[in-house]
Amino acid sequence: MYEQNTVDFVGEAKSPENNPITKQYTTFFAGFVINRENGEIIDVDCTAILDSTKQFIQALFIGKSFCDPDGVIKAIEERYFGSSQKALIVAFKNAQKKYDDTLQK
Repeated sequence: MYEQNTVDFVGEAKSPENNPITKQYTTFFAGFVINRENGEIIDVDCTAILDSTKQFIQALFIGKSFCDPDGVIKAIEERYFGSSQKALIVAFKNAQKKYDDTLQK
């Protein structure tokens, strides 16, 4: 399904106690399929409960770059107002750090 030049990084974060994600999954996870050569986000999935939220999050990330974390975070802050907004940002930063530590040596 994915090209040989892709890699997968998963970030995690705590979601708010009153969030259904916390009740169902305990932790918020976001997985990112990245083009190893240019940092482009090819695919993303997360432990959101609603399908429309997962699709919206995919639209926020796909085509963006792990090499521009500030731009990605700005898009989240400007467009995603779910109760897990902060958890999504933290999970992204966590995955992005793993990407930097692994591939940007």
